[in-house]
Amino acid sequence: MPFNKIFSWIIKKRVHQIELFKAYPLDVQRDVFEELILRAGKTEFGHQYGFSKISDFDRFKKEVPLQTYRDIKPYVDRLKEGEQNLLWPNEIKWFAQSSGTSTGKSKLIPVSKESLEGCHYKGGKDLLGMYYNNHPKTKLFKGKHLIIGGSAQITKINRDAYFGDLSAIIIKNLPWWCEIRRTPSKETALLNEWEEKIDRLARETIKQDVHILAGVPSWTMVLLNRILEYSQADSISEVWPNLELFMHGGVSFEPYKNQYDSIFCENPVNYVETYNASEGFFGIQDRTGANDMLLMLDYGVFYEFIPMSEFHNTEKPTVTLNEIELGVNYALVISTNGGLWRYILGDTIQFTSRYPFRIRVTGRTNQFINSFGEEVIEDNVNKAFNAACLSTKSALKEYTGAPIYMQGNQTGGHEWLVEFEKEPENLTYFIQKFDEELKKRNSDYEAKRVNDLIMRAPVIRILPKGTFYEWLKSKGKLGGQNKVPRLANNRELIDELNSFICVY
Repeated sequence: MPFNKIFSWIIKKRVHQIELFKAYPLDVQRDVFEELILRAGKTEFGHQYGFSKISDFDRFKKEVPLQTYRDIKPYVDRLKEGEQNLLWPNEIKWFAQSSGTSTGKSKLIPVSKESLEGCHYKGGKDLLGMYYNNHPKTKLFKGKHLIIGGSAQITKINRDAYFGDLSAIIIKNLPWWCEIRRTPSKETALLNEWEEKIDRLARETIKQDVHILAGVPSWTMVLLNRILEYSQADSISEVWPNLELFMHGGVSFEPYKNQYDSIFCENPVNYVETYNASEGFFGIQDRTGANDMLLMLDYGVFYEFIPMSEFHNTEKPTVTLNEIELGVNYALVISTNGGLWRYILGDTIQFTSRYPFRIRVTGRTNQFINSFGEEVIEDNVNKAFNAACLSTKSALKEYTGAPIYMQGNQTGGHEWLVEFEKEPENLTYFIQKFDEELKKRNSDYEAKRVNDLIMRAPVIRILPKGTFYEWLKSKGKLGGQNKVPRLANNRELIDELNSFICVY
């Protein structure tokens, strides 16, 4: 039986299970919660917080404090030394190196067998399953699958423990049915030096029949431009005529969509967004053309949500699925089958629907601008930039922003350093449209902009192409999971960049 037909037969059962958790989300999350507490009851963490006496979420919330990486790091350090049964009952020998933003320090996230198989791999299978369900005539498995991961170096901690980017851990442990269709060679995929890796990726895959492309939008575009350079083609459709699906995640796709539409112009490609982090796989776009993702509820992850209006309070109240409100910005809190307990992930989301529960990632808890009460978040800015680009027929590549503080009689404002793929012909008009669109999407920003009394019009400085790339390179942060911080509530990053630009 052809592989496509076999896969189609296998996914029918899983699609039915997904329909069940869409119909009974609270029951499924309760089962996940009870299973996690039961499994971890005899761990050191479980003993410390009395898991054996916890029978419901209210007791769990009362007994177990919210955790950050600083709180779990002592456990991680001991796990690295070979101790076990600390956070999760089964052996932990893999650690996902979460690089976060380019300015953040790396974190090592424990990865259990259950989280690898029942969360990360399950998410990958479900993504393809949902895609097949939506596109039953697809021929994805007749071609190659190109996954652009981060740094794939695996570092040995001790005789039985290793750490690396999540993509490296996944490649090292891929099931056979993924490995037979994956490209490039494992040797190339596991290269650590990013510029050599991009070069070899392009040369090895340019002649392949690629049907699926997966990666972070910013770094995938670097590869695609290299392939166009080597092939001297006008579009990726000339190189890979059967490319059908681009699975993306890691950063918002909104600022990049116009670039991808242009580069795939002759053969439109389906875009599917995923929400996959070192800590777990959380969401999949389950509807063609949608701008949200289905929250995956049966991956061994129990969810809580902190309203961002309460996030900076000493006491951070959390709500569960039955209490969420649409359109409210929440910080995501997770308890997982990898041994994370009430862990504040650092991402912010908004719910777009209930029953089924669908979400959009709106930014990071530490990335916002609120120096004048404007409360600007990444989602506001992405939408405003996208609208301004459409109005001016320009294409954005990267950006970062920070406040301009009030000085003397001068009002404050925002400064944006922007790198365009295609610059607007009239920057003044672009700034005007960006400002107008940001006002539409954020009433606090609009109020502070009235008559320029508190905030003046934004300042946008266009950087030469490649500036952000060279800046990341100077910090040893090329590729994969490394991201340019979009917003900061201080000027440390933007002043560093301004200094770098002067040298560069």
